Amino acid sequence: MADIEKVKVLVVGDSGVGKTSLVHIICHNEPCYTPTATIGCSVEVKLHEYRAGTPLEKDFFVELWDIGGAASHANSRSIFYHQVQGIILVHDLTNRKSHQNLRKWLAETLNKDDIKQNNGYDFDPEQFVGNQTPILVIGTKVDSAQSLREKNAFRSSHIAEECGADEFNLDSLQVKYLAPGSTNAVKLSKFFDKVVERKLSSNQVSTTESGGSRQGYEFGPY
Repeated sequence: MADIEKVKVLVVGDSGVGKTSLVHIICHNEPCYTPTATIGCSVEVKLHEYRAGTPLEKDFFVELWDIGGAASHANSRSIFYHQVQGIILVHDLTNRKSHQNLRKWLAETLNKDDIKQNNGYDFDPEQFVGNQTPILVIGTKVDSAQSLREKNAFRSSHIAEECGADEFNLDSLQVKYLAPGSTNAVKLSKFFDKVVERKLSSNQVSTTESGGSRQGYEFGPY
């Protein structure tokens, strides 16, 4: 197990949207009924089979960094945003503001070294052009949204379209939403594959720049 490579994925979104419960069900395949507020950051690990079922299949550890969403910690969160290979943006389907704030979260993670005094991070759609970091958008509390009859809850999110990101909705208290072979599970697996490829691509660049030999990884369409 010691030789298994790891990749780092940030899980960000407003406080209370269900990031901790989401990370728990992804990593343990069971609900977390008593999540606690995350102070700073909490890390869970999932074993992912990259390109499962193909000759390129290989195990990777996916580190899911659950970032605390408290506004009072905005100035110190940037310490967690380095050497990242993927970003999961999480919003609560019953809270439209949490969806609108995903732009701020993405800007914060991408502009980690450029905070604006008193104004947080500036969102600029143009910065996503050429962005190589894989992004996934997940809406939580889908059952509550259905019961509240949120008319706009299940429309495609603008930020997913702007980033070219996949997205899906779930209830983190029900394992069925990530059942093997389900659309959500397939999207999550493809996202992790992209995250791994981001890491492998970075490794190749680093090896080339240092004058070493390149590894023979192949990338193909999904």
